[in-house]
Amino acid sequence: MVIVAASALVVVLVEVIIIIIVVVVVVVVVVVVVVMKGMGRKRSGRRGSTGRRGNSNRSSSSSSSSSSSSSSSSSSSCCSSSSSSSNSSCCIGSSISSSSSTAASAAAVVVVFVVVVVVVVVVEVVVVVVVVVVVVVAVVLVEVVVAVVVVVVVVVVVVVVVVVVVVVVVVVVVVVVVVVVAVIVVVVAVIVVAVVVIVVVVVVVVVVVVIVVVVIVVVEVVVVEVSLEHLIKGFLRAQPWVSP
Repeated sequence: MVIVAASALVVVLVEVIIIIIVVVVVVVVVVVVVVMKGMGRKRSGRRGSTGRRGNSNRSSSSSSSSSSSSSSSSSSSCCSSSSSSSNSSCCIGSSISSSSSTAASAAAVVVVFVVVVVVVVVVEVVVVVVVVVVVVVAVVLVEVVVAVVVVVVVVVVVVVVVVVVVVVVVVVVVVVVVVVVAVIVVVVAVIVVAVVVIVVVVVVVVVVVVIVVVVIVVVEVVVVEVSLEHLIKGFLRAQPWVSP
């Protein structure tokens, strides 16, 4: 924005300097032209006054051709008088009045030109100021829009990140819960299976032990019974009072 304003001011200053130079040149040219015309008319008036003593019609025609349209009729009517002295003074006066009217016209042209230049400069300054203001406002609006867009994008990105994080956390929690439940189920199943196996093994062992004990007891009873029977029979045979 500062660069735009500085560039606009530099352009305006350059244009103002150029216009001032043009105005000065035009004023100098107009002044030189007015001075040259005045000097030419004075010379033509003097020539007309000397030549009119011999021929008044020729001097009046030269005077009327050199003067302006507004003062040509008065100079020709003045320069056509009968007396040569009054004719000379009249022609000089007419050339002076013609020079004055030319100077006034030139001054009016210069004033109009200056006014036009001033109006153009003012219009250019106003246009440049309006352009600078419009550019500054446009830049500010663009910056505001860019800032709003950036803020909206950041907010959207933050919301998306938060949503993604929440979804990931929920998924992780669900997965962890499922894994924990699965582990617990597996552990419980293993424990149940182990307990069942242990119970079965214990039952089998107990049954086997009971069977073994029963077998051993039966065998011992049988052995003891047989042994007692043999001992009793042998004891009885050894007694003399027992018949064989």
